[in-house]
Amino acid sequence: MCAGRTCVPELPEIEVMKRDLEKEIVGRRIKDVEVRAGTNAMKVIKRHGRRKEFQDLLTGAKVDRVDRVGKWLLFHLDNGQVLLMRLGDSGTLLKTSVSGDLPPHTHLLIRFTIGGQLTFSDPQRLAEVFAVPEDKLKEVEALNSFMLDPLDHPLTWNEFSVILQGKQANLRELLLDESFLCGFGDIYADEILWTAGLRYDRPCNKLTSQDVRRLWRAVMETLQDAVKAHGTTLEDRPFRDLSGNAGQYQVELKVFEREGESCRRCRSAIVKETYGSGYTYLCAQCQS
Repeated sequence: MCAGRTCVPELPEIEVMKRDLEKEIVGRRIKDVEVRAGTNAMKVIKRHGRRKEFQDLLTGAKVDRVDRVGKWLLFHLDNGQVLLMRLGDSGTLLKTSVSGDLPPHTHLLIRFTIGGQLTFSDPQRLAEVFAVPEDKLKEVEALNSFMLDPLDHPLTWNEFSVILQGKQANLRELLLDESFLCGFGDIYADEILWTAGLRYDRPCNKLTSQDVRRLWRAVMETLQDAVKAHGTTLEDRPFRDLSGNAGQYQVELKVFEREGESCRRCRSAIVKETYGSGYTYLCAQCQS
């Protein structure tokens, strides 16, 4: 894992993957599924007791639609099953040809009758994949583990302000709290706070109405821009989209890992400060 900090894929990367899957596999029928032996793949599908049980739930079904709930991908199948997938810190999902080389640490193969296959790999085996009947989705606790998903259910800034008044955390702590806001991570938290012009240690229940308005606008703009750029790919966070292409948002980063460089707003030097077991990046001059 990324020591002392969160890792991608985060919310923008999962949204990118969901949109790719909508274009590439909806309407495809699953020919067969392989849970590869000798790869510890059973740790990834740990909710299923046997390979065959998992494979039989998917084989022969058509993908009707793909949804995203938080950082989970949901594949709704025409046989009444829903395949749920969380990539974790190092999971990778690729669409490849059936004759191509498999990525390292490939645990699952989902082959289609037409249109290649999906390969799922995860060197850390921290991802999770399982299938449940459609009518049992509401019972999956992991899908109800957060309060807000800004990409899926945008709020007005007034609604956001009311919620913040009841919180005791500082701003960065709140942005990284996955039980509150889904899937930001340290990259996007630092970028949002710079865009809003707010320090990471500001108490979130002490913000002015103007502060809240700037913060919520920064949340929405940062996430939408990151999705448009197909996510963030860094050396130690090797996100790839469904086709294996790197994201491009890293070239837009204003403060994250830019210690000593000039702020793009006021030209002061970006600073790096200790935060918890990791670090946060900011412009001390124009973030207050």
